[in-house]
Amino acid sequence: MSETPHKPVHLAVYDTYADWETGHTTAHLTQRGYQVRTVGLAATAGQQITTMGGVRVQPDLSLADLRPEDSSLLILTGASLWDTGDTLAPFAAKARAFLAAGVPVAAICGATAGLAREGLLDGRPHTSAAPFYLAGQPGYAGAGHYVEADAVTDGDLITAGPTEPVAFAREVFARLGVYKPDVLDAWYRLFHDSDASAYPVLMAASESGDA
Repeated sequence: MSETPHKPVHLAVYDTYADWETGHTTAHLTQRGYQVRTVGLAATAGQQITTMGGVRVQPDLSLADLRPEDSSLLILTGASLWDTGDTLAPFAAKARAFLAAGVPVAAICGATAGLAREGLLDGRPHTSAAPFYLAGQPGYAGAGHYVEADAVTDGDLITAGPTEPVAFAREVFARLGVYKPDVLDAWYRLFHDSDASAYPVLMAASESGDA
């Protein structure tokens, strides 16, 4: 019997998107059978976004057309635009809809500020770049739930700071059940700690199909 196909993972893309923050996450999700679809404010022909690294991306679909029931996960990336106005506020509002529907949301770097302004961190354990970064966000009332950690998962919400793309990926993989616990531990030790002893574990899991 064949496995039920995964619903796509949706990656939010917008100008000044911080390229380095989601590379581990999307690459390994793709290797594990997930389709990654990009979501922009608009997806009309010619309306490309440009990442912080100067890479141009044509979004696969518009944010207005994204429904939680069609997705496995929404990933919100960091971007300078989170700190310069409300241009990206619709993505935080979409995150609220995902969480209300019981569909996971993973936010890293500046995206956590957007969630803070949306009120989504007020009652949930979370992290970000630093406590003072969120403390300065209008309407944020979640300081008592801030956790000093590389990445934090609270139910369907994952948060991380800008320097922790590997820990961010680990939390996403754990939430989606992408790897068995021992394999996930080896993956993290290899990519985060450069622990060569983890490589044979990953290779054995890959060759046996027991990841």
